[in-house]
Amino acid sequence: MTTTVPLIYSFPEFLGVADAVADHVISAQNQTLYNSTDLSQIELIKKGAISRPQILKTNSSLSIINNNNNNNNSNNNNYNNNSNNGSGNTSNFQSTSQSRTSTPNHSPSHSSSHIQSSRSTSNLAAATSSSSTSTTTNGLKLKKEKKINKKQEIRFKIAISGGSLIKILHQGLLPRQELIEWDKWDIYFADERLVPFDSPDSNYGQAKREIFDHIKGDKFPKIYHIDESLINDPQECAYEYEKQLVLSFAKKDSVKLPMFDLLLLGCAPDGHIASLFPNFGEQLREKFAWCMSVTDAPSGPKDRITLSIPVICHSARVTFVVEGLTKAPIIKTIIERPEKGLPSSIVNESAAGKVAWFVDDDALNDLYDIVKKKYKFLTITDNEN
Repeated sequence: MTTTVPLIYSFPEFLGVADAVADHVISAQNQTLYNSTDLSQIELIKKGAISRPQILKTNSSLSIINNNNNNNNSNNNNYNNNSNNGSGNTSNFQSTSQSRTSTPNHSPSHSSSHIQSSRSTSNLAAATSSSSTSTTTNGLKLKKEKKINKKQEIRFKIAISGGSLIKILHQGLLPRQELIEWDKWDIYFADERLVPFDSPDSNYGQAKREIFDHIKGDKFPKIYHIDESLINDPQECAYEYEKQLVLSFAKKDSVKLPMFDLLLLGCAPDGHIASLFPNFGEQLREKFAWCMSVTDAPSGPKDRITLSIPVICHSARVTFVVEGLTKAPIIKTIIERPEKGLPSSIVNESAAGKVAWFVDDDALNDLYDIVKKKYKFLTITDNEN
């Protein structure tokens, strides 16, 4: 048995998995954007009635404090990070491949503004000067707060793989779009097969056809996919995708690894996750690369790119979604034989405490001693198991 047992949620059928995964994704979105999964509280935050809860670090724990704004002047209620200020993504599913070659934006430096009032022998002049100073100061304060809010824009960063996971997301997410804030999502891919986007083997192509093309309304996520023109050069394709990650996660700061708010993975019958295959020891031991090229893959399209194990394990949440009787033998090996070093077993150990599995009962057919947890729905109340 694995030394670190992850959370395992089991459901009697495919639909149960899809419902729970959708709830899990939407809850992760809300936790990221609002530091809350309480829907009533989130509605108040959106209306500006209360501010976004702040997480304060203490010596013993992380505590969440909700700062209520008792000021009736709505102009001073500027800590609503969820306002789009009337703007949104204007192009459907636009690729960031154009921006990845541009110079990263840097915050301009600001010089302090000093407001001087000249002396006056007239009380009226003094009062006028004081009023002017106060107005100017308040204006500068409001501008500064708006700039801070703009700089602190919070986005939900999610990475997904392909295959049956896309079908589960299609089944679970699309009926609940009223709970999804697509325009605040940054969507990345845990791996990609280097084929044209119109190929059924393309993860991006499949996600576009089954999810992105069905988004309602005029607000869309930012989608980070590979450069289709580089599919014949795996090394260059991986390099360019890593550049996109660097621009997204390390534009202003030096970071060792990117941190996704949620990373969703499937697991194939042969035990590979993303495009990390068993027995590809060198890639499974990679410590520094964010994105790697894969050539001569043992199944499916030979050429691919994939996120590395350290990047996967550094995510805030790592979630495996597995369904079907054909997955039962490999799930048994993953959970009971970690010494075999399957990629998902490595993630179970290295990302301990952040890993959850959503599976149907068929996939757990060969496991008898595993403790299965009941999933507690947070946003989907009409489909509870």
